[in-house]
Amino acid sequence: MLLIEPEVAEERHTEIIERTKATVTGGGGTWHGVESWGKRKLAYEINHLTDAFYYVLTFDAPVPALEEATRVLRITDGVLRFMAVAKPSAKAAAPTEQAEASA
Repeated sequence: MLLIEPEVAEERHTEIIERTKATVTGGGGTWHGVESWGKRKLAYEINHLTDAFYYVLTFDAPVPALEEATRVLRITDGVLRFMAVAKPSAKAAAPTEQAEASA
């Protein structure tokens, strides 16, 4: 998840996302896509801002590539917040589904 400040130009959004993509793929990761959620109201004020542009970036990356991508996002102007979340694997979900089926 990536939040970009509301006053940042649309072209800069593309630059930030492309730089993140280049960092991930350059580090041996695979890029799956970008989902734009548009401009939304924040749950709480951050740096005196009440809105931000939301993006969901989907990719697989080894740990060094993820660390480099987070380092780059941390120092990039216009990035309000970001968070990397591990997507649950199908193998991890299988025991839970089996337990629910047998209950």
